[in-house]
Amino acid sequence: MCAVLLREVRGDIRKVREYDPSMSSNTQVLLTSGGMQAVWAYRISHRAWIHRHRLLAQLIRYTARFMTGVEIHPGAVIGRHLLIDHGTGVVIGETTVIGDDVIMHHQVTLGGRVNTPGKRHPTVGDRVYIGAGAMILGNVTIGSDSSVGALTLVLHDIPKKSIVVGNPARIRSK
Repeated sequence: MCAVLLREVRGDIRKVREYDPSMSSNTQVLLTSGGMQAVWAYRISHRAWIHRHRLLAQLIRYTARFMTGVEIHPGAVIGRHLLIDHGTGVVIGETTVIGDDVIMHHQVTLGGRVNTPGKRHPTVGDRVYIGAGAMILGNVTIGSDSSVGALTLVLHDIPKKSIVVGNPARIRSK
């Protein structure tokens, strides 16, 4: 398990350095990237969650939220290389599913619209970009290779390879 986590951390660091030219070293990413630190804490809490150590998972989540300003529920399912840039205020709900190579900015909410059991949070495809302040609410799907503009409110499914903006979200192009 430690070898897997270490491999994931190395891949994440490489991805951050490719995306962000201000990160001049691996050590800088490791010590100062709050979004990455939140994702790494999530990975540990998620493993505790799936092994039914729910209190431990929630304590890790709480500590990470306190330290980074990013709240990721340990029940969420997140693929490889989630990059949260300037992550303060990001909220990712319990039944959220996020694909690989997703980039999101600060103040993004992947939240629910109902308080009933079952899938109630978004599913985000691979290689999706989510701009600052976007809110994606409910059991909706954002198709792979799409972009969600800053301050966009998404309440309905978005097809693959789309660009959406506005409140409510409108497809600008495919």
